[in-house]
Amino acid sequence: MGIEEYGGGQHSASDVLVVTTNDAPGFHVDRVIGEVFGLTVRSRHLGSQIGAGLKSMIGGELRGLTKTLVQTRNQAMERLIEQARSRGANAVLMFRFDVTEAADVGTEVCAYGTAVVLVPQG
Repeated sequence: MGIEEYGGGQHSASDVLVVTTNDAPGFHVDRVIGEVFGLTVRSRHLGSQIGAGLKSMIGGELRGLTKTLVQTRNQAMERLIEQARSRGANAVLMFRFDVTEAADVGTEVCAYGTAVVLVPQG
């Protein structure tokens, strides 16, 4: 697996800026739109669970599960960006992920933050 399969985050060509900070240097918040989130729930794959169980006995990274979690987080982030864009935002501040077990059948990943309209400081 290459490094591109382990990473995530925003594409450089996106029209919606997503940051984990309370503000963005060089910009000021013109309007706060409110909370936005992107949610996805992934079920566990039996084969990967068996492989993970075996791997946990000998130690080491669970590469299949790592790749799945990266894909899941990226999907949640894409949904967050779509929601922010549809509500008129050009940025999301205070971006975070929340990951929980969903009824013992899968993993819920929620990407959330505050949708805003940023304007360059002048």
